[in-house]
Amino acid sequence: MSDTATTGIKQSFQLKSASVSLTALELYYFDNDEFEANLREKISQAPGFFKDIPLIVSLDKYEGLDSELDFFKLIGTCRRHNIHVIGVRARTDDQRRLARGASLAILPAGSQRDQSENAQPEEPAPETEVSTGNQPPEARYVTQPVRSGQQIHAPDGDLVVLAPVQAGAEILAAGNIHVYGPLRGRALAGVNGSENARIFCQSLEAELVSIAGHYKISEDLQDSGWKGAVQIQLKDDLLVVTPLDKA
Repeated sequence: MSDTATTGIKQSFQLKSASVSLTALELYYFDNDEFEANLREKISQAPGFFKDIPLIVSLDKYEGLDSELDFFKLIGTCRRHNIHVIGVRARTDDQRRLARGASLAILPAGSQRDQSENAQPEEPAPETEVSTGNQPPEARYVTQPVRSGQQIHAPDGDLVVLAPVQAGAEILAAGNIHVYGPLRGRALAGVNGSENARIFCQSLEAELVSIAGHYKISEDLQDSGWKGAVQIQLKDDLLVVTPLDKA
């Protein structure tokens, strides 16, 4: 414990910024029975990925009535499957009110569709010289095998693993992921939402790969360069696997 110089009161905690990988559930409409059936199907595809994950509900593309939203039922369904809803990305006042009533955090909407159509365009910013001294975020390098149960995170840039990633391990990066060895665990690139991120590996044997929240599990990858050297990228909201010798 530490004391503050100004008040002398002992501080029991400190607040620090944290980078956390979150999964967004993009809700189009809500029917509790259909929701649970769809959720079961998704979990069956990758049970290890969904266990105890924090989840935000995105209403950016919600087309149902706000009156049909029942966050208490949605939260309860998710909890029965060990998924923890922590917040809502809402677009309307009614959605925010319903989320607050369920004690959920309110996150900014990811869409600009709710902004006034009469808003005046901003004046273009004056041209400025771009300094060539600004460097991109430095990549994180890992030289040892990433073993089962380990999680390696590059919160600002690329992640380069110069060793195998074992089954049960998880690697995450805000940017690209490069694995110079077999990729047998889970690899999540573009975790902050970058759809331009890519995954490169020398041998694709992954349990799950994901870019900007779009994912494929091992069963989906069997016919796409399995155990080959590949790159994985996002095209039209679909993950595309391409052999490196054809990229």
